[in-house]
Amino acid sequence: MLFLSFQPIMESIEIVLSIASQIYTLVENVKANKKRCCRVYDRVKALETLVKSIEERDAVKPSPGVEDALKGLSNTLESARELIETYTLQNWVERFLKSNSNGDEFESVNHRLNDAFQILAGAQQLEQGNALSEMFKLASREAQDKVDRKEDEADLSRLLLEYVEAMQRDMEELKINVNKIVDNLSTQKIICEDIRKIKPDELKYVPEFPKKPFMTTPTSEVYKGEYRGFPVAIKKYREPVNTNPRQVEFIFSKEVDAMKRFESPNILRMYGICIDDENAQNPDFLIIQEYCEKGSLRIVLSSNCELPWTRKARMCLDAAQGLYRLHQTEEKGKVHGNINSSKFLVTEDYRVKLGGFELTKTETSLRNTTFKDKEMSSLCYSSPQRLSSINHKYNKKCEMYSFGIVLWEIATRKKPFEGCTNDEIFQKVCQERYLEPLPSDCPEPLAQLIDACRAYASFNRPSSGVLVDKLLKMVVQLEKP
Repeated sequence: MLFLSFQPIMESIEIVLSIASQIYTLVENVKANKKRCCRVYDRVKALETLVKSIEERDAVKPSPGVEDALKGLSNTLESARELIETYTLQNWVERFLKSNSNGDEFESVNHRLNDAFQILAGAQQLEQGNALSEMFKLASREAQDKVDRKEDEADLSRLLLEYVEAMQRDMEELKINVNKIVDNLSTQKIICEDIRKIKPDELKYVPEFPKKPFMTTPTSEVYKGEYRGFPVAIKKYREPVNTNPRQVEFIFSKEVDAMKRFESPNILRMYGICIDDENAQNPDFLIIQEYCEKGSLRIVLSSNCELPWTRKARMCLDAAQGLYRLHQTEEKGKVHGNINSSKFLVTEDYRVKLGGFELTKTETSLRNTTFKDKEMSSLCYSSPQRLSSINHKYNKKCEMYSFGIVLWEIATRKKPFEGCTNDEIFQKVCQERYLEPLPSDCPEPLAQLIDACRAYASFNRPSSGVLVDKLLKMVVQLEKP
């Protein structure tokens, strides 16, 4: 009986060790992002030590969760292998220019490796302070990744510029793309800025005269501006409920530490709060956040811009990485609570970022709740379980269903259940178990993932981590020339 229960563990271990061995071979031949590839190599080596210790413990009953952790680790290693392999190929430059990813995929891989370590280390009762634990400690891990990224970006700038000089034909378009990436690499320092209280003279409105909002809601006006030379969105609250600067600052300070845990290329960046005319009777309260040129994901999908499947797939991956980062905070039960296509923002180069939850307590203290923003019916995004019972607790599985609807929107560019009443949505989702169809030319791996997220039974929906692994692998394959 013990042998039978341990056999699946042994099979999973063999798969993990086999993929790890392939990664070691690939890393020796990488042509770009060498530091980050080598860092993945080191972390996989550390995990291999843990995995082998489980293999040697065949006389002891495996701990609960180990088999799932090993299966998850094999998925992560497959994604890592696909990613590293692209940087061993002669045509890595073409793929890099098309994706414009700046190597952000490494962040997802490293987060997933850390998740696997936490579970396996717990099963092995690994003591704090152990050399392996030190390798995966958050502070040291983030410091290492920051240094690796900086060195890789410097090397990438050199390699890309050399590539431009070597090209003899079709140079103009390539130069524009390369210069754009080099500029992006040189402007990453803003990410290191702390979320803080910003002085009014640090902000510049664009255009400065007259100040005109580019978006107006019942509770706020949103202006385009600049903060330390970077484009930002300046949200000014109309008729704020709380007009006491001290109280607003107190609430803001409580939220800052929490927001730092959400920092990610795929989560809308928050820069801070600004109180203009602070000593006046009615000061202006401003929230400063990242400016996304193309607006919400819903706006982009409703536009006439061209979205080939490679771009759609990467937009799906971006969105999934934002959701995964939110779900993997220290607050294990953390959910967004209102996932829909309007909560994702899109940058000029079609990077998708999750928004709609930053500084929520600060904003709630300012927003006049007598107004309600007009959004698409939330029933379109409600899971069958929530539609069937209002008492069903909202959780990550419910949120994954909502996210599946967003992925369907990216694939089809349509609005979900358009023209349907709430009763018709209930009928289709809960009684007919109907899934709105995907385009016939949708890549099969993407179609399978979207349908898995929209599965009627919640246990059939993937976690955000597994979804990121599979999307990353799929995107790498689709972007191969």
